[in-house]
Amino acid sequence: MASNQFVSILVLVVTLLLQGDNNNVVKAQLTTNFYSTSCPNLLSTVKSGVKSAVSSQPRMGASILRLFFHDCFVNGCDGSILLDDTSSFTGEQNAGPNRNSARGFTVIDNIKSAVEKACPGVVSCADILAIAARDSVVQLGGPNWNVKVGRRDAKTASQAAANSNIPAPNMSLSQLISSFSAVGLSTRDMVALSGAHTIGQSRCVNFRARVYNETNINAAFATLRQRSCPRAAGSGDANLAPLDINSATSFDNSYFKNLMAQRGLLHSDQVLFNGGSTDSIVRGYSNSPSSFNSDFASAMIKMGDISPLTGSSGEIRKVCGKTN
Repeated sequence: MASNQFVSILVLVVTLLLQGDNNNVVKAQLTTNFYSTSCPNLLSTVKSGVKSAVSSQPRMGASILRLFFHDCFVNGCDGSILLDDTSSFTGEQNAGPNRNSARGFTVIDNIKSAVEKACPGVVSCADILAIAARDSVVQLGGPNWNVKVGRRDAKTASQAAANSNIPAPNMSLSQLISSFSAVGLSTRDMVALSGAHTIGQSRCVNFRARVYNETNINAAFATLRQRSCPRAAGSGDANLAPLDINSATSFDNSYFKNLMAQRGLLHSDQVLFNGGSTDSIVRGYSNSPSSFNSDFASAMIKMGDISPLTGSSGEIRKVCGKTN
């Protein structure tokens, strides 16, 4: 009898332990309220930092959004792009897609510092970047969405993965579809996320070949862009042009209208509307701002779910530029 009672108690203990493990698994998933108790002022703190940065330099909104995109495409949304190079560590900031173009690190550092004062050691840099990306879009007139949080920060980074995984401005439509598919994003997600090019600037080195060599481009638009982008490689490489000629500091659907008028700045922009499988999606977003906004928000949530570190993986960095 005593033996049976012991077995029953043992089974109960094991069951409770397993339930505890299952609860931990549930808790390890990203949620919108992850910090509601541990850092209740997180959202207002991030929003304040983004508002200040974007108000003083509207282009910064696009830069922060791009940081998040480039973070998520390299081994998941883990804050690895924020890690600075040192004599003994090579991060992602000097990979081809990021060198001399990724920016906004100081803004994220400043927000992290403010968050640390409010809730030390609680909120990851990866989550701060995810929230700041959303706030940047909203600040420039774009859609709002509930950001899922609970990510932890990577202790490593991969320059090689950044060089190979981040979509390039000279990609074909099939290459873009494959690149996004590799991280679980659909073709529709890809087109919606490309709409982020309604804000921000690009360097001449990224659009030189398009404005001088391609034929599926509005002639007047090509001439305009050539004025600030010399034909000779190495000359004026860093000169900037707006990705959206109409409203580079307003998050709207004019990017898609530009594509329909053959005024996409990058090769990878115009391939979205060039007689291929995504023409109908571009046309739909051009006609319906609400459809674009809704799909963009959904795609951002999906992108934010790419391979996050949760539970006891990774760490909560004290400063975003270096591991603890």
